[in-house]
Amino acid sequence: MSDIIERLLKILTIIVIAVWSLFPIAFVVVSSIKPPGDIFAYPPKWLFTPTLQNYVDLWLEFGEFFHTLGNSIIVSIGATVFTTAVGFMAGYVYSRYSGRLIAASALYMIAIRLLPPIVVTLPLFPIVSWLRLSDTHIVLILLYSAFWVSLVTVILKTFIDEIPRELDEAAEIDGASQWQILMRVILPLTAQGLAAGAIFVFIFAWNEFLFALIFTTSQAKTAPLVLSEVMDAIYGTSWGVLFAGVTIQLLPVLLLVVLANRLIVAGLTAGSVKG
Repeated sequence: MSDIIERLLKILTIIVIAVWSLFPIAFVVVSSIKPPGDIFAYPPKWLFTPTLQNYVDLWLEFGEFFHTLGNSIIVSIGATVFTTAVGFMAGYVYSRYSGRLIAASALYMIAIRLLPPIVVTLPLFPIVSWLRLSDTHIVLILLYSAFWVSLVTVILKTFIDEIPRELDEAAEIDGASQWQILMRVILPLTAQGLAAGAIFVFIFAWNEFLFALIFTTSQAKTAPLVLSEVMDAIYGTSWGVLFAGVTIQLLPVLLLVVLANRLIVAGLTAGSVKG
């Protein structure tokens, strides 16, 4: 009897969490194909005639949004590749070597990650302007990488810790260089951790707002900034257009999470059960 109650509680908990998590997403997606007058109708209209007019209005009134999606893709992919590469090599160093300098650098890296982003961002503004990097993709890529490299490093260090050092020694005896050990021995065994870290960085970079607001104006402007402009429109917020834009902004992330769901879970849990 107690087993049945425990199972029912687990099922109920899963249902509550699923509804709690999925309701906002479902609300946004459904609202994007509702006529504007039906979006906040009370009582809610569960039956309505779907329309793509909100997407058409988004194209006509905020066509810049689709251009800035290209900037978001460039910045997100660039930050993901750079952060994963740096985090992988840093994770290897922290796993295989020790010393006061390495310990101090690890503490500094984590401390920077714990600070509010605005504290780190504002002092950088005059430096970025002096280097003439304002409103460029590279400045966002570097900032996103600096902010997330600590998490990726910790994830990959955990994976590399679980790889026996004997494999390194065996490869070294066979004549492999340090770089060859890193690329041919360590890299394949940390593929799940690399994937998990890369997905986290991509999602963060895709949705990030503050850094893009401060350091871009037009050339490297990202999609979240245009969505904020939809909310601040002179004639009031066009909620249908806003929900259409948010739905488009959500699609790559949802697709990525669904396709890589098992890989993410395996990547985050494998380090705790190996060995």
